[in-house]
Parts: sequence; structure tokens; C-alpha cells
Amino acid sequence: MDKEQGVGWLEIRNPKLNVGWAGGIPNSEFRIPNSACVYTLPPTRRHPCDPTDASRTRSAPSQSSYPEGSALYHAGDTMVLCNASVLDRTAPFLRGSGEGWVTAEYAMLPRATDTRSDREVKKGKPSGRSQEIQRLIGRSLRAAVNRGELGERTIAIDCDVLQADGSTRTASISGGWIALVFALARMHEQGLLSEWPLTNQIVAVAVGLIGGEARADLDYGEDFDCDVDLNLVFTGDGRLIEVQGTAEGEPFSREQLEILVDVGWQGAKQVMAKQKEIVGPRLDALGLALP
Repeated sequence: MDKEQGVGWLEIRNPKLNVGWAGGIPNSEFRIPNSACVYTLPPTRRHPCDPTDASRTRSAPSQSSYPEGSALYHAGDTMVLCNASVLDRTAPFLRGSGEGWVTAEYAMLPRATDTRSDREVKKGKPSGRSQEIQRLIGRSLRAAVNRGELGERTIAIDCDVLQADGSTRTASISGGWIALVFALARMHEQGLLSEWPLTNQIVAVAVGLIGGEARADLDYGEDFDCDVDLNLVFTGDGRLIEVQGTAEGEPFSREQLEILVDVGWQGAKQVMAKQKEIVGPRLDALGLALP
């Protein structure tokens, strides 16, 4: 990828790490305006930084041409391809209501981890874990839209984990929101929306308590070793959609929970800033607004 492809160029420098990197931000001139590639550097504990810092991202257009919206989301070594497809039907229980639906599916490639696992299709159905995660993704992303403005359509978000190093469900939600916004932008272009239905920005972050320290954006090793494991899904104004928390050993206090939520929110705000940088140029070109 280079600047001649019509992509806006972003240069970011983090003085704490003394490193720099560059990536393109999609705009209306790029040939795949409804796609993005989102990267985060490896989790912050590998560097002497604030443990709430989860946002060091760079972005560039992805190459998924067919979905209405697409995002390739990197969180450390975790990579999730999120594709949003617009289907000309709503959920069966909503037929005749005029309302649309947002749903999600989640899967991991056989070699997304250090050892190969069988494809779930061989087992005839998703595993219990996959079903629980895709329901979480769907619940979270439904909070992003006014479904009454979608008409009787479904936006299906497919989240495929290409590589897993922890926090795949939170990466799927944050990347899925980007894909969803691009899909809504495509629907607007096609004249399928009478009103702009985007009502909330959605971001998810994994937080853990490790040796008494609250840390955001956990990798697999940190997730494995943590004393408390917490997945948080936020709206852009700080309201909570979902809180999934587990004590891996000793029970944790309400005070510790509040600290974990605060650390998660600090990290989430940084990820949200990058989400806005990614979808903002596309929406600005169409005269559309972020929530």
C-alpha cells in the first residue's frame, strides 16, 4: 500500500515508546470505501507504559470487496476479520413489524492457536463457547442502531478469528462495530435508509487483575494468569452493555470491580478514538454523523 492509492495518510508517534508507525485511513476516493484494517500493537505490559493504554492503533484499507462493510482488526497478535452483510429479510419473529435485526456469527480458523483444532462444521454445530460469544457480539452491536430505521432487513456480522492471542470476543465487538458502520454507510448510499440509524458507538475491552494490578487489553498469557478476568462492553458515552467477570481464584471485592471498570473505560476511550478516525472520513464524505 502507498499514498498513490488515494488513501489519507496518518502518522502517529508515541513518545513513551519512542516508536512511530504509519497507516492509511479509508476515504471516499478509495476503491473499497466500506472496508478498513485496524491494528493495535501488542498489549502494553510488554512495554513500560500505563496499563490502561489499549489504543495504540494504526489503520489501513482491507481487501474485502464483497461485504457491505468489512474490518480486519488486530489487537496485539489477535487478528479478527469482521464482515457485515446486508440481507433483505428480518428475523422471523419480526416479520411484519417493520423492524430490522443485527446478528453475529463467530468462528476460529483451525490454526488460529498454537495447535490445530477441527472446524466446528465437522461437529455439525458451533461449540458452546462460540454460541455464547456470537450472542454477546450480536447483543452488543444491536445497541448501536435504531432497528426501526433499518426496515425489514438483517445485518449479519461474521467474525472469523484468523489468529488468537487472547481477547478475541472483545476484538470481534470493536471490529464488528466498524464493519457495521461501513455497512450502514453503503445502505445510505443505496437509498435504503430514510434516516441515519446509528445511535451508539460500541467498544469492548478485556481487563484483568494480575498480581494486584488492573490491566487492560489482555493477551493470552495474561488472561491465563490473571486472578480476575473481566470483559466489558461500553457505549460511547460510558454506559455498560455487558459485564462478564470471573474470579479465577479468590473472590474479588466491589472496590476491585470498580477499579477494573475504570481501567477498562480508560482503555476503551482510546480504542474509540481510533474507531472514529477509521470511520470518520467515510461518514464525513457522505454527510453522516457519528453518535
